[in-house]
Amino acid sequence: MHDLELISNTLCPYTQRVAIQLAEKGLEARRTYIDLAAKPDWFMQLSPQGKVPVLRVGDTAVFETSVICEYIEETAADRTPLWPTQALDRARHRAWAEFASAVIADVFGFYMAPDAASFERKRAELAARFARLEGPLTTGAGPYFGGARFGLVDAAFAPVFRLLDSFDRLGDFGLLQGLPATAAYRQQLAQRPSVRAAVVPDYGQVFLRYLAGRGSHMAGLAATALENSAQA
Repeated sequence: MHDLELISNTLCPYTQRVAIQLAEKGLEARRTYIDLAAKPDWFMQLSPQGKVPVLRVGDTAVFETSVICEYIEETAADRTPLWPTQALDRARHRAWAEFASAVIADVFGFYMAPDAASFERKRAELAARFARLEGPLTTGAGPYFGGARFGLVDAAFAPVFRLLDSFDRLGDFGLLQGLPATAAYRQQLAQRPSVRAAVVPDYGQVFLRYLAGRGSHMAGLAATALENSAQA
């Protein structure tokens, strides 16, 4: 495969999906981090919509997370396939990976809610999203979405649960209450070496600092947590 460079900011959950996939396939890519609030001109030439991640393959830029993942899967098909072999199973996994992307958008709405009332509404909506995941996890063989083998749908959900790790530092929001299969799935994904290595070492603190500056209801909780940790 060509020389690979994965371009993102330090927090992007979609980039984590690509990083996990690369690690599972034993592929290495240089990591380049940019500031999305001050995107360099060279990056805008690579990404028409100014979004991350971008995978630079030699002199060619591949953008959009799902497209990047498909490219990696196609060109490294001999290295630990991460989609099921059967077409219908692949379609089902791809659909749930898209569901994971939608949950990330719900998570953003949750932590950006401006006041207590909208925060509670977004919290309930997000909890309902996770409740929909409980069914297929309960009927599946586990420990991963498709059974014993880790796949791309797992790589899609892992960054979602990483965000919940940060929220747990701020309070108990009951997002997985009454969802034992989803809670167990979360813990299983967190133990995967590729998942742990997908972010910068101080990701938790970086995210809380980012969150504290959002001006949202949760931002106040993040600011208090950071202050308490500084005084400890």
